[in-house]
Amino acid sequence: MSVSELRTTGQTLSDGAFERIQNAIVKGQIAPGTRISEQYLSNTFGIGRGPLREAIRRLEGRRLVVRIPHAGVRVASLSYEELIELYHVREALEGMACRLAAHNMTEAEIDGLREVLAMHEQHSGLQSNESYYQQEGDLDLHYLIIQGSKNRTLSELLCGDLYHLLRMYRYRYSTTPERPQRAFAEHHRIIQAIADRDGELAEMLMR
Repeated sequence: MSVSELRTTGQTLSDGAFERIQNAIVKGQIAPGTRISEQYLSNTFGIGRGPLREAIRRLEGRRLVVRIPHAGVRVASLSYEELIELYHVREALEGMACRLAAHNMTEAEIDGLREVLAMHEQHSGLQSNESYYQQEGDLDLHYLIIQGSKNRTLSELLCGDLYHLLRMYRYRYSTTPERPQRAFAEHHRIIQAIADRDGELAEMLMR
């Protein structure tokens, strides 16, 4: 195997480790505050120490794990006060993004929002009103709306630095009783406000 092939294989292993551990953290399979044991993760996910350490480094960059002096690496766990602070930031910035999206999204992009919402409607958890969990990136309405704002700074903040930490807590509350259908209805109203180019209403609904 050539050096370039080795590099490609190593990168693939690292990417795979990163994605699997990230999903486990976001979905609560590895609980907030849990100490990250390289041996446990290696055995659980069948990952070698090299790709595993690279994955942990990248998870630190996404604020999903924190390195604590003399205590090792732990899954991020926000206090009540920290969580409220995070949601205040999210309320303000996502509201602003939604206002801008109402002015800046193309008709094709708005049609894309409706298509993603139609896909969500087919999820069994939503139909039973038990859960409403959105996949990341282009399958996440919040992500698409933020991108649709056409504001690079907002995108960097909400789709970069804060995105996966917010997803972790969004997932935890996606199974709140009676919440899934209400959230789905809210998404319908937000998309309609964007389609009507009503930035003020779109921002209010997102907040």
